[in-house]
Amino acid sequence: MDRVSGKIDTEQRLVALGRAIRQKRRDMGISQEALAYHAGIDRSHMGKIERGERNVSVLNVLKIADSLDCKASDFFMSADL
Repeated sequence: MDRVSGKIDTEQRLVALGRAIRQKRRDMGISQEALAYHAGIDRSHMGKIERGERNVSVLNVLKIADSLDCKASDFFMSADL
């Protein structure tokens, strides 16, 4: 099997994950800036995560989930991943 770069997301999984995070944030009525602050993530980085432009680390997914008072697995289930 050929090695594939971890930066190529041909199946748009990062986009789906970002959408799930954005939807949960909006459902809770929290601004992107407030979520970034509470999660300890730079605001511009949070925007890139929500747009699927960053290969978000597990630790950051956990920080985001904690800030939204949910489980990280909720994002993956919502994104059908």
